[in-house]
Amino acid sequence: MPQVKLPRKSTNIDMTAMCDVAFLLLTFFMLATKFKPEEPVVVKTPSSISDVILPDVDVMLITIDPKGRVFFSIDNKIMRKQLIESIDKDKNLGLTATEKTSFALGASTGVPFSQIKSYLSAPTDQQKMLEARAPGVPTDTAVLAPDNELSAWVSAARQTNPKLRICIKADGDASYPVINKVIKTLEGWKVFKFNLITSLKGVPSGTAAYAMQHPNEKK
Repeated sequence: MPQVKLPRKSTNIDMTAMCDVAFLLLTFFMLATKFKPEEPVVVKTPSSISDVILPDVDVMLITIDPKGRVFFSIDNKIMRKQLIESIDKDKNLGLTATEKTSFALGASTGVPFSQIKSYLSAPTDQQKMLEARAPGVPTDTAVLAPDNELSAWVSAARQTNPKLRICIKADGDASYPVINKVIKTLEGWKVFKFNLITSLKGVPSGTAAYAMQHPNEKK
């Protein structure tokens, strides 16, 4: 007997459920994502030809603005909570749990220890106003100087997370004496390896760096 041939039909996939799932996931990530806090100062870094990529995690960032103000931060929120608890205990700041949480969720700090409690207890909109007038973290060339509060931040942060990579982000118009104080503070804690954050520019032709990048180019 002849075989009965079934008619061929095109496959039809209903994508309605897939679209619903995609929009649900998109909505979830939009509502659940917490963006990185905005830095209190804008810094225009000098240009260089270095193309070293900075790490995304375990970063200690020391920022120096054009006015010479110093700001300090680390990236991990859990580590930030442990850091402020260590500083609070060491400096007897008397911070509340809410104020410590405010520090953990914030960005860089640029106020001295004497002002940090009033800063953290202020509402978010007032904190931004205080950041604009912040004097910066006090620094000194001597690591154990009483006025060198940056030294205390660096020491406590390294004890909290020994894996921290230290980065200095200085404005191109920042004065060298302020940058020197930051470097001397790091040297005082035996930190001789750190990153200077710069903006990438093209390698000038005729230089040794250009020749290394273009070994086959004829002179």
